[in-house]
Amino acid sequence: MLTDQDRIFTNLYGQEDWGLEGARRRGSWSGTKELLDQGRDWLTNEVKASGLRGRGGAGFSTGLKWSFMPKVNDGRPHYLVVNADESEPGTCKDREILRHDPHHLVEGCLIAGRAMDAHAAYIYVRGEFMRERQRLEAAVKQAYDARLIGKNNIHGWDFDIIVHHGAGAYICGEETALLESLEGKKGQPRLKPPFPAGMGLYGCPTTVNNVESIAVVPEILRRGAAWFAGLGRENNTGTKLFCVSGHVNNPATFEEEMGTPFDVLIEKHCGGIRGGWDNLLAVIPGGSSVPCVPGEKIRSAHMDFDGLREVGSSLGTAAVIVMDKSTDIIKAIWRLSAFYKHESCGQCTPCREGTGWMMRVMERMVRGEAQKREIDMLFAVTKQVEGHTICALGDAAAWPIQGLIRNFRPVIEARIDAYTYKSTTDGAVPSVAAE
Repeated sequence: MLTDQDRIFTNLYGQEDWGLEGARRRGSWSGTKELLDQGRDWLTNEVKASGLRGRGGAGFSTGLKWSFMPKVNDGRPHYLVVNADESEPGTCKDREILRHDPHHLVEGCLIAGRAMDAHAAYIYVRGEFMRERQRLEAAVKQAYDARLIGKNNIHGWDFDIIVHHGAGAYICGEETALLESLEGKKGQPRLKPPFPAGMGLYGCPTTVNNVESIAVVPEILRRGAAWFAGLGRENNTGTKLFCVSGHVNNPATFEEEMGTPFDVLIEKHCGGIRGGWDNLLAVIPGGSSVPCVPGEKIRSAHMDFDGLREVGSSLGTAAVIVMDKSTDIIKAIWRLSAFYKHESCGQCTPCREGTGWMMRVMERMVRGEAQKREIDMLFAVTKQVEGHTICALGDAAAWPIQGLIRNFRPVIEARIDAYTYKSTTDGAVPSVAAE
């Protein structure tokens, strides 16, 4: 369990001053110049040694991602792009950083920029985040006024931060679609290669990182990589912001050590499951794009990348959606299918056609108006979409349905049986066929 002295985000609930003075009192902007003076290689190696994995969902090593940036400058500027387009349903962790602890992010941008030889950062903020964008812009202005960033700043590394407000499209959360949107084009993912580290924003070397990934960097470097690596489990180190919604007594966003068992997490921070543990049906542990896990399988699961893989799901953004036995699980997954169908950019045929087809089949299954052979057909189609698209939206649309079929197939079959038995309308299978 995480102790108070190991917390990175100490103003997560906005009870203290979010501004520069408050941030300084809490330790931000302390010894930043000394960290920058250590040089590019030291910064990257320290982040590598800490074991920090990207907090945006993919879980790729942050330090390793930084190391992909060209070591020799060929004359093109290098850019850092921060993905603050927090559009994953159920996820509300980066929002708290933007509005209550923005200086963690601003300082992190400066340090990360030095580590990848970049003199500018673009922060792409979700379209619906109006107040958060205003708060972030105010924090950036404070940093400029105090000469913490900008030209000829006190840290000796010229660095500009540009806040860009998006237009609300989910697909812009994909890193190359985000770059396209930043350039003023339609937000559609790019084919890879070339990868952003070789040719990114405006054709220049670029690294795209999540808000939380960048915001934790200053504290990791101040306290040392060994401190961060000592928290959590091997290959799943450090602290993490979890956001729990759904059928718990106290939905909350909080910072906790990686690898904390699910039941401990819920009891300590959320006051337990609504109606008790026997009332738990299923959990979506990492934002809407990961497979759901039955309640009995997840109770003792470790909440980290490896622990959730063992139960057939993923940590993703650590947005935990809890569903008790009052939930219509088929309808819940259909609702997610409708979301992904709506947000598909339409560039890839498997996703453009598949998301709509899956949603329509799911809609019939909610009513039970389907045949049992269609369950396997639906699963086969999800496999044809998964892994066959430019970006991961195809996977995100397929995985919730796969989790439903794997774990709750009897529920779907019972729904179909009930409809078949009760139906008397024209065109429906007569009830006698069910007997």
